[in-house]
Amino acid sequence: MAELQLQKLTVIGLGLITGSLVAALKARGFQGEIVATGRRAASLEQGQALGYIDSWTLDLADAVKGADIVVIGTPTQVAEDTLRSLQPLWRDDMAVTDVASVKGNLQRCAQDVFGRHPANLVLGHPIAGSEQSGVAAARADLFVDHRVIITPQPDNDPAAVDLVSALWTFVGAEVVSMPVDMHDRVLAATSHLPHLLAYGLVDALSRDVSAADIFRFSAGGFRDFTRIASSDPKMWHDIVLANRDEVLRALDQFTDNLSELRTAIVDNDSDGLMATFANAKDARDAYLQKYLEMQQRSAAAADTLGIE
Repeated sequence: MAELQLQKLTVIGLGLITGSLVAALKARGFQGEIVATGRRAASLEQGQALGYIDSWTLDLADAVKGADIVVIGTPTQVAEDTLRSLQPLWRDDMAVTDVASVKGNLQRCAQDVFGRHPANLVLGHPIAGSEQSGVAAARADLFVDHRVIITPQPDNDPAAVDLVSALWTFVGAEVVSMPVDMHDRVLAATSHLPHLLAYGLVDALSRDVSAADIFRFSAGGFRDFTRIASSDPKMWHDIVLANRDEVLRALDQFTDNLSELRTAIVDNDSDGLMATFANAKDARDAYLQKYLEMQQRSAAAADTLGIE
């Protein structure tokens, strides 16, 4: 386990991701102080009751005072407001990062608020989650063998980048660096588009005159495909709009592919359909094998930490 040298960590917004982060820190023996702040006392009180944080406050200035690192855990668009609120409290010796699913809007916001990208602001995104939300759904093993993408800028302080990387490595994640535009393009294709499609399919079927029978007789495939449509609608509404251009790019590419499939069915193009299905199966099987290996490592890590 990597060392993590800091005295105080502050999280702004205590939900699934930040809750899992602080839960993981506690499970791995982190000795520093963990403070949480946010807009509502209920989730903060719950986080303390669960033993994930040492204290909480609704006062942002009190929360970040003396912090070595601040993790912005508010939703994607709210994170912009959080950056603005932090501006008068900013210190050069305080590393600041985030967990939002879109990076471009936060990069632009930082430029607007500070007139530059602050040297100690290291934007990041853990590629882990659940259709569940809230600190009650937090898991101390959520990041084990999952990737966390950071998007360091040329003017970033290397010490801040190293501290943010060390934080995520400490809780079992693999840290990778990526340009902001590439991050938003990749996540649009692998996360934002699938959520959009799941919501769209369930919404379309719910409007069908036979909706009651459709849902009544749906099987495992439907449940698997649409699981993420149970995610927080407001959160995904904000993500899609924050990453609008890249989501549209991914959606257009998928729409073109879907049109080709439709044409193959109309033309009774057996070879075309088979080629598409076979290619998709091979790609999915290769991904699944890597995913299962990751899950096995996560389970082993949970056993080591005594996490049920």
